[in-house]
Amino acid sequence: MLTDADRSKAAQSLLNAERERKPVVQLSKTWPEITIEDAYAIAAEVNRAKVAAGARVRGHKVGLTSKAMQQSSQIDEPDYGVLLDNMFIEDGAKVPFERFIVPRVEIELAFVLGKPLKGPGVGLLEVLRATEFVVPAIEIIDARVQNPRKIFDTVADNGAAAGIVLGGRPVGPMDVDLRWVSGLLYRNADIEETGVAAGVLGHPAMGIAWLANKVGRFGTTLQPGHVVLAGSFTRPVWAQKGDTLRADFGTLGSLSAQFV
Repeated sequence: MLTDADRSKAAQSLLNAERERKPVVQLSKTWPEITIEDAYAIAAEVNRAKVAAGARVRGHKVGLTSKAMQQSSQIDEPDYGVLLDNMFIEDGAKVPFERFIVPRVEIELAFVLGKPLKGPGVGLLEVLRATEFVVPAIEIIDARVQNPRKIFDTVADNGAAAGIVLGGRPVGPMDVDLRWVSGLLYRNADIEETGVAAGVLGHPAMGIAWLANKVGRFGTTLQPGHVVLAGSFTRPVWAQKGDTLRADFGTLGSLSAQFV
């Protein structure tokens, strides 16, 4: 367990890394005694500083929702981060590559809430009742911490959240079987990844339920209007300058971002 002073040092190092576009030494190397609790506290301090500087919380993200990703990170549950208003990017936009350090892209479903969700006790049906609509999403993840990273480093780094693109066709949560929503992730003309939304805990709504129950322990409620990313059902794809990343969700439409 870290001291408050060490947590503050770690938070400042992440803020500096993002501002300077230069990753810092792994927090798990600098502070080998770091815990998951420390990591979430560091992430919260970073986000408080950003909100104090004018950013606005617009939602949350869930990560590590597949068994393969959990095993590779040596953790037995998902993680989460906060989505700020300056992370939202228009569908089809040209995104400055220099805005990021080592950007990668994932595809997933975003749940836009119409009613509040607060755990404990939130399950699949509660999430579906509280959801106004579901929309295809591209998440841009980045690393403000050097490789190889441990789960403590990723959690402290706000779950690697860096950007989000929403697009395609919004649907009501009961209008389609969300388990069978599929996606193709293109880099330029090549399909790099494919996946089905059931890869997220068996049903993407279960990612939202997990988050509501997790943060509910700390008195946090997922608010109406918040965008919540349920978790990726593909592996991340590297993006280089000049690349166009496009996600094709079939009947739910497509969306893209170009790194320039």
